[in-house]
Amino acid sequence: MFESAELGHTIDKETFKREVPKLRAELLDVQYDMLQKKEFPVVILISGVDGSGKGETINLLYSWMDPRHISTLAFSSPSDEERSRPYMWRYWRALPPKGKVGIFAGSWYSQPITDRIRGEMRRSDLDQRLDDINRFEAMLVNEGALVLKFWFHLSHDGQKKRLKALEKNPRTAWRVTKESYDRLKTYDKLQDVAGHVLRVTNTAHAPWIIVEGTNDEYRSLTVGRIVLDAMKRRLQQEGRQQVPVAPPIVHAIDQKNVLSELDLTQKLAKKEYAQQLAHYQAKLSELVRRPEFVEKHSLVLVFEGSDAAGKGGGIRRVGAALDARQYQIVPIAAPTEEERAQPYLWRFWRHMPRTGRATIFDRSWYGRVLVERVEGFCSDADWLRAYAEINDFEHQLDDAGAIVVKFWLQISDDEQLRRFKERQDTEFKRFKITDEDWRNREKWNDYVVAVCDMVDRTSTGQAPWTLVEANDKNFARVKVLKTICDRIEAALKLEEGKSNKS
Repeated sequence: MFESAELGHTIDKETFKREVPKLRAELLDVQYDMLQKKEFPVVILISGVDGSGKGETINLLYSWMDPRHISTLAFSSPSDEERSRPYMWRYWRALPPKGKVGIFAGSWYSQPITDRIRGEMRRSDLDQRLDDINRFEAMLVNEGALVLKFWFHLSHDGQKKRLKALEKNPRTAWRVTKESYDRLKTYDKLQDVAGHVLRVTNTAHAPWIIVEGTNDEYRSLTVGRIVLDAMKRRLQQEGRQQVPVAPPIVHAIDQKNVLSELDLTQKLAKKEYAQQLAHYQAKLSELVRRPEFVEKHSLVLVFEGSDAAGKGGGIRRVGAALDARQYQIVPIAAPTEEERAQPYLWRFWRHMPRTGRATIFDRSWYGRVLVERVEGFCSDADWLRAYAEINDFEHQLDDAGAIVVKFWLQISDDEQLRRFKERQDTEFKRFKITDEDWRNREKWNDYVVAVCDMVDRTSTGQAPWTLVEANDKNFARVKVLKTICDRIEAALKLEEGKSNKS
């Protein structure tokens, strides 16, 4: 895979000096055009062997373009804060907004490659991580991003020669360390692992660009031209590139669905409710204080449901069992300007809790396949691909130890109407009812279809949906608390079983 990058590509210094002014002018023009339109971000990954010119190339891009609208993220081993979050958390937080350029010096590829070379990651685990990365990059492209992935290559002799040259120069000697020569010893392993990684992740929507790093002028001019041409083409492109990721939806012909089969008549008497509420709140309080939870797990609670189904009441009963210093409630409304400039899931990633903490979402990332789908706020392609992206998202949370518990609170059409009228007639409840709530009632059947599709496509083994019969608030609140306790207990038992086996 690296043969064409070992041919001794060169450009003489005179040609380089002659070409650079024109290239710089064009890069600036395209950058300002992109900044003005704010239609897409540019994500540039700079990877490769030591001494191949990664840092010099990044510095040149900064000098050739307006650095005020470029961010460079250099990722090394994760910090303790980052280790307590899902693997991709730190990369999501670093994504550039629309109109800006983000350069990743070290990226989501660095740690898997390093771990595999050291023998700390099995081939099957590496391939699983690469599958996750492919879907992540497909999501970025579907959200409008231009993704450019560069791998700077040197032959073994070329790398050795390069390191010696850097070491002799007083201005660059600091860049050569003992680790640089240690990695030279594992050159063959790097080529084997990197070759596999590049092959598996060389997709049509985010292909790898292998550049020979021997000659500075050739490398710099090649990268600059590729960045310029790619940005030009993206500006000329009408609409976003769509990577197909969603199979069609098929509905049952007998009109039976997961909501129609719920028994909404279930009730809990006041005395029994008080007893069970106290029991499960005490149990939840004890579970989240266990050392095995605090050290290895976090809690992500998702509350979705029909308007007036009792999400707020359920959340308050859960919060009453938790230490207010250990959790946050995140209410989800229409995205802000900052959030619209990022991929859809970005605003949810930023609220993911660290181990030992909890985040409660009052509505969530499922808005894309519910309100945005029904109201036409996004394209069919957007909400259709969202199912797979959400499943990937929740799978990554689960891998990181998060216990994801998702509730859909369902009430009948008649019960909703009764609660709407009660809110309208009760002074301290009027703030809960809006014109939008009444409009949504007119699309009741559309929302039923969307909810059933959502459950069918996103109720997974790691993050299943719990459908809550919520006509009776007492019954619903206890079911919510009991479900959370059951899920935490199951996770802790699974963790205990793993420890016993090891």
